[in-house]
Amino acid sequence: MTDIDKALKDEEDALLRRIGEEPGDLDQLAALLSARSGWMARVLLAAQTLLFVAGAWAGWNFFQATDPLLALRWGLPAAVLVIMSLMIKLALWPAMHAQRQLQALKRIELRIAATRS
Repeated sequence: MTDIDKALKDEEDALLRRIGEEPGDLDQLAALLSARSGWMARVLLAAQTLLFVAGAWAGWNFFQATDPLLALRWGLPAAVLVIMSLMIKLALWPAMHAQRQLQALKRIELRIAATRS
């Protein structure tokens, strides 16, 4: 094995060690927000946050209500807002999963290239 082959092998091993771990949730979220359609993810994240805050506020008023009609007036919007918030959050998960799959494929490609050489 020549010096160049040894240097390339050491570089590939270092690269495989560096990308060998599964990225954490915050790393995946950062990748989602910086992707090509990151602006859409940021808008959805802002909308999800606003819906959750509004739902929590309506839920607080629901538990403070003394009249059943007033409780119904606050409880239904609270439930709808929180469910809408959850649905938007669930809409972002497939994009995160796709990023994770692309990273796994890239890792497999690097391992195949390392075994061939």
